[in-house]
Amino acid sequence: MRSLLSKAQSTHGQSANLQILGRYVKLNALLAIVAAVMGLWALQVLFSYLSELDALTDSYTMSDALKFILYRSPHFLAQFMPTGALLGAVVGLGLLANKSELVVMRAAGVSIYRIVGWVLQPALAFVLLALALNQFVLPYTNPLANQINSEDNRSLVTSVRGYWTVQPRFKTVANDSNSSNDNTNSNADKSNVQPDGSDILYIDYADVKGNIGEVKRWHLDNNGNLQTAIHAEGGKYMGRQPVQSSNATLSEQYRYDWQLSNMTTLTINKGFGSAQSKTASDVLSLPFAPESVYLLTRQADDLSLTQLYEHRQFMRQQGKRSLAHELAFWQKLLSPLSILSLVIVACSFVFGSLRTHSLGLRIVVALLFGLLFSYIQDLVGFVSLATGFSPLLMVLLPIIASTALGLYLLKRQM
Repeated sequence: MRSLLSKAQSTHGQSANLQILGRYVKLNALLAIVAAVMGLWALQVLFSYLSELDALTDSYTMSDALKFILYRSPHFLAQFMPTGALLGAVVGLGLLANKSELVVMRAAGVSIYRIVGWVLQPALAFVLLALALNQFVLPYTNPLANQINSEDNRSLVTSVRGYWTVQPRFKTVANDSNSSNDNTNSNADKSNVQPDGSDILYIDYADVKGNIGEVKRWHLDNNGNLQTAIHAEGGKYMGRQPVQSSNATLSEQYRYDWQLSNMTTLTINKGFGSAQSKTASDVLSLPFAPESVYLLTRQADDLSLTQLYEHRQFMRQQGKRSLAHELAFWQKLLSPLSILSLVIVACSFVFGSLRTHSLGLRIVVALLFGLLFSYIQDLVGFVSLATGFSPLLMVLLPIIASTALGLYLLKRQM
């Protein structure tokens, strides 16, 4: 009986000691990761502000540059969070290793995987922070930053901004046949629909209320010749009208109308002459709702996870695909896995070099590996956009590779 009591007391004591050790390791890892993430974030904010000072003009002042950097700072925080977690984990465990505290823990029977689990727990806080930034913060701060630095946006190629589409046009032509059969047919049979070229439509932006910004439309005939060019300063959403067509899909059962304002129309004649006219308003009809127009006119980085998912579902309904939006969706959704994989690699660096390498060298190696991981993520993203290969698989490849490398190095230390 005494032996059982002594074993129970020793087991209870070991459990209490493990809880104390766990809290100690978690606190050191958390403080180190916070310091590393905030340090990298502060350096990026400072260097970005200094680079913006070179672009100052009479319309883009120093205060505007400061506002731009403040709105852009959440993006910098999300960008350097994986590298900061890697660097912080190396620093936190490296300080414990320099004091031989990790050696004592290993000698006391604490496994490497238990210590790694302790380090991963504070990293989960940054996982939640990364998801919160991508979902709730970046969709609001990125557009505000782009509005302040709008002159730089206009200098870019316009095709990367807004929404572009090609809409086929049709015209109804009366049937010229005078046969007796025509007298018995309905009025719908006395006319047929023929192609009337196509319209190239461009919408600069749209807000959440359904109002749209600058609109441009080019009408081409059946031979591809430009006939008219229309420019409108903006449009206000008017409502929807049902479409009476048995062939209409679920997403095309309604026609959504916008009232365009301050329109300028340029008509090009066959003799290469042109005539310009201005009208107060006109109506623009689209086969999709204002919410979809808002998603289509936003850049992928400016959308939240839920908005990117809605954009993906809408494109599927239209039978189309946007690789840029799919890539951004998987990058934001899987960013927590990037943080956890880099923390595993950081732990393997520390346990693999307790005596042979200094803490400074481990920090440099961790920083280089974090930057390499970030560059590889960008590279596989470009490969996916260029080749059309699965964005999900391309985003997962660096995460799987870094996790496998970390687990392999940890296993070698067992």
